[in-house]
Amino acid sequence: MPRMSPRSLLVVALLFSAWPVSAGAQCLVPAATWGTLGPGPGQFDTPSAIATDAAGNVYVADSYNNRIEKLSSTGTFLGEWGTFGTGDAQFNGPQGIALDLAGNVYVVDRFNNRVEKFSGAGSYLLQWGSHGSENGQFDSPGEIAVDAAGNVYVADSGNDRVQKFTDSGIYLGQWGSHGSGNAEFDKPLGIAADGSGNVFVSDYYGNRIQKFTNTGTYLGQWGTTGSADGQLWNPDGLAVDGSGNVWVADWNNRRIQEFTGNGVFLCKWQGQTYPQPWLPSGIAIGVNGDVFATIWLPDSAVEKFTLATVPARPVSWGHIKDLYH
Repeated sequence: MPRMSPRSLLVVALLFSAWPVSAGAQCLVPAATWGTLGPGPGQFDTPSAIATDAAGNVYVADSYNNRIEKLSSTGTFLGEWGTFGTGDAQFNGPQGIALDLAGNVYVVDRFNNRVEKFSGAGSYLLQWGSHGSENGQFDSPGEIAVDAAGNVYVADSGNDRVQKFTDSGIYLGQWGSHGSGNAEFDKPLGIAADGSGNVFVSDYYGNRIQKFTNTGTYLGQWGTTGSADGQLWNPDGLAVDGSGNVWVADWNNRRIQEFTGNGVFLCKWQGQTYPQPWLPSGIAIGVNGDVFATIWLPDSAVEKFTLATVPARPVSWGHIKDLYH
């Protein structure tokens, strides 16, 4: 995705709406926004991915600041690690982030074509990967997921495949090739695993979500190009909640969509499209079911949502925000 640099403007009465599929359904309600554009603690510059731990802490891959930031579930800054470079605990565009059940943090270091592993406090543990198309190599990898067994899955975007590893980086297998057919990809970007071990992959240019077993057996797909409910336009980050529902950062449609694990549309949160688009990149589910999203525009920020029962027709919230970039 191209980096976008917003200009200073006044956004008046930005309208967002939550649209459930039926009356009485649960959908997203905005709870808080954290961060502004900048390099300081709690600020972000094009944050790409987001993850949460069992204690409710939130980890953000702050891509253009080349660091990981750790925050509380209410947005309090807790710490950071990383600088620009190629050494241990350095980054060149951290793109994906995920945690295992032990609280270890896995980061996709996109332009260094590797995965780095850290403790939850940011202590460097190990790394694997290099540039290429052989087993265990990467070409501008996207996001990362860890299943309940500790297996690690990487959306190897430039190679149009998914690779599977142990938690120490031992190569276990792969699936996918370039194309538009079943189990083929046109830039796989987001990836997530559910509690049953199924793996979901967002096909960025294919405008669909594909579902696989943890060994890569194709199970199904949903999505076509468009802006209607259930359609997609450059889907990015994925997350699976405790009920097995799949949340999609529908990037170019400026919204978040929720589906069942079999692709049935449930709900959407529609962000603004004018005068400054709302661009969600990463998405994560908190321990109590809250939804967190990293936002590129209209500000580099994290948005937190709660779930609430809302009417079937649109409900809008307006606010005035001054953007100084």
